[in-house]
Amino acid sequence: MTTEAIPVGLSRLFREYSVGAVVLGRAHSMAVQDTSRWYPDGEVPAGRRLRYVEQVRSALGLQADLCLPPEAELNEDGSIAGTWIPAMRFPRWLRCLACGLLHPLARLEPSGQAQCPCGGRLEQLPWVVVHQDGYLTDVPWHDIAHFRSVPRAGAPAEASSPSGSGPQCSPSAAPYLRFSEARSRRTVRCDRCRSVGELPQYLLYPLGATEQPWIRRTPAEIPAEPARLLQVSDVRVHAAVTSTALVIPPESRVRKGTVVDRLYGSSDLRRRLDQARTDLQRASILRRIARDWGCAPTQIEAALQELDRGYPLYGGEIPGGRLLESEYQALIEPIPDMREDEDFVTEHHTAAWQALGAALGGEAGRVGRAFDRLIEVRRLEEVWVLEGFRRLGEGKVVEPDLTGQAGWLPALALRGEGLFFTVGEGPLQAWEAQEQARGRAENLAKRYLHRAPYSAEAGLEVTPRFLLLHTLAHALIRQLEAEAGYPAASLKERIYCASGAKPMAGILIYVAVPDELGSLGGLAELAAPRRFLRLLAAAFEAASWCSLDPVCSQHEGQGPGLLNLAACHACALLPETCCAHGNVLLDRIFVRGDAAAGIRPLVDFVKAAP
Repeated sequence: MTTEAIPVGLSRLFREYSVGAVVLGRAHSMAVQDTSRWYPDGEVPAGRRLRYVEQVRSALGLQADLCLPPEAELNEDGSIAGTWIPAMRFPRWLRCLACGLLHPLARLEPSGQAQCPCGGRLEQLPWVVVHQDGYLTDVPWHDIAHFRSVPRAGAPAEASSPSGSGPQCSPSAAPYLRFSEARSRRTVRCDRCRSVGELPQYLLYPLGATEQPWIRRTPAEIPAEPARLLQVSDVRVHAAVTSTALVIPPESRVRKGTVVDRLYGSSDLRRRLDQARTDLQRASILRRIARDWGCAPTQIEAALQELDRGYPLYGGEIPGGRLLESEYQALIEPIPDMREDEDFVTEHHTAAWQALGAALGGEAGRVGRAFDRLIEVRRLEEVWVLEGFRRLGEGKVVEPDLTGQAGWLPALALRGEGLFFTVGEGPLQAWEAQEQARGRAENLAKRYLHRAPYSAEAGLEVTPRFLLLHTLAHALIRQLEAEAGYPAASLKERIYCASGAKPMAGILIYVAVPDELGSLGGLAELAAPRRFLRLLAAAFEAASWCSLDPVCSQHEGQGPGLLNLAACHACALLPETCCAHGNVLLDRIFVRGDAAAGIRPLVDFVKAAP
């Protein structure tokens, strides 16, 4: 059987090409296997483990180590150098495009014959069986042709499959099933007994089927819920569950390449020093390490003392579960004695921003005074963690190794830059106190809580404050694309929103890619107060109209789950890679206001310039 290599960018491995996904290659589609098969011996090499991510792990509530996925290169002769992500050809049924005869792939291996006896070309069938518990298997073509795929009682009537006992015909070695498609009707016919069955939408998960295409294990208990028969290109077949976090001080301040850094990452050397039986033996080990590293033994002793004092956190509190709050504090507080080679570098323009807003009149001045902080983020590091995947957009999250026993999760470090700004609490609290704004947000919140899979996003509270920040972030990204030359797909948002004793109202717009250092094109430079004010004022202006108004502005629900109000592709939606919330919970009314709805815009609550 021939081997096909599909080049995949690292970032895509954490989204549409993650574990459990069906990847479309040039010639075949393949299912990506679980992480227990990613490394030949099952052990992740030490060099693939991410360091200085203890705060990230704690904030995300993770116990597992974070490790880079394997990487390989495709040589010109077609050979592969390095370790690749294993995948298997799936679905494992092919049909003849000429006569419709179905061929199981297993009977064509290892010859890889790609031609039907009639001379027609064979092509993979694009349908699979998907269950909300995460299971994925081939369609039971024989059972469907012979009326054996009976849905659970209560399945939707319009999606019911054939029922009844039907003809009893055993599978045979020679091909005997034929697939045909006429208009919207797809059927499977048995050439031996002439039984014909129509493809259902729902069916019971097939008896004897495996949990995933690449394993032989069958479910311990066949779920009672009906599975879905979907095409492999359907977005409901697979959805990666990926979490992200920023690396912030003190871990972002670590100096890479120093003696203490090298010793921190060399657990074997530390173990050898700890296990030395005598002082003489320990001194010998120290001299050997110092010679190999080109340093003095006293430097290693000093590094050991730093580790004993708790390097790199030095006893500081790890913010368990308080991801956004910790990032927000790191963004708004100046970093003392900051170096340009750190992984989190900011420059505060707040004083110049506030002076500019106070000096200007008119609409631009009111927009400027509505926001109280402006920070240039010259360097940042974002960590992505693949926590698993879902099927059918709901149900349980399946671990990347399928069992949760591996002790590590795939992770990726991306580097980039951005700009951050916050809304002033004074005008914001006055604005969000409007009864009509609260009522409009409450109606959307109720809808959100009853719509899967979006209700699965833990900790998200749909409030007027959040809807304002989220919609404004989208408007600003679209403005950056129109005026600053940035493709929207390269930008991302991070919304910091909370009320109560420790309120937050901030937006981070940033770009981050794997294996890049320094500036990626000057996004951070747009945080210069005058340049940013022009962009922000233009974003407010753009939010005031849509080419589909008045239909868009008066819409009572649009988009997935009807979770957008005055927001559509013409005015507010972004490429999916940009939005942290699935392109839902957007409403331009919260930015521009609406006299008919009784909602005044934020700028109406800004005090006049002194």
